[in-house]
Amino acid sequence: MTNEEKYINAFTEAFELEVEDAKKAKYGQTTNWDSVGHMELIAALEDAFAVMLDMDDVIALNSFDKGKELLRKYEVEI
Repeated sequence: MTNEEKYINAFTEAFELEVEDAKKAKYGQTTNWDSVGHMELIAALEDAFAVMLDMDDVIALNSFDKGKELLRKYEVEI
């Protein structure tokens, strides 16, 4: 599985979305992306990429695209 597939999978599973909807996901605008869903997404991303996101990054992750940007800090290329 590629990094992109892992990344998309984290969103589709955390929020129970189809792939195209996952790619447009934004905090507060996406079904199931509430505080609980957010923590499920964080856990899925940390597991998928063997990283530990710092608290500032956990808070900053507010969209599908922002997550890609943040993971680059952890040397994960999507």
